Amino acid sequence: MGKRLSKITAFLEMPEEIISDKPRITILGFNELVIENYKNILEYDEIFIKVNTYIGAINISGVNLKLIQMNKEDIMVTGKIDSLDFEENE
Repeated sequence: MGKRLSKITAFLEMPEEIISDKPRITILGFNELVIENYKNILEYDEIFIKVNTYIGAINISGVNLKLIQMNKEDIMVTGKIDSLDFEENE
């Protein structure tokens, strides 16, 4: 299935993340973060947010963290983002 998906995206000249379930993370400066292709929020407070994705969890640490925008495709986190780390599903 993975090779077939790669061939289709290459033929259509589409980025793989558009049709896959892999998360896409966009960081804008030190104060804004957008995660696309997420499943749900596992933990949320003003210093730590844990986001579950189809391939693992994304841990966001910082100060005054807020979920500004959240819909079924993506979420936006603002605040002073100090670090990100990842927990891959086994």
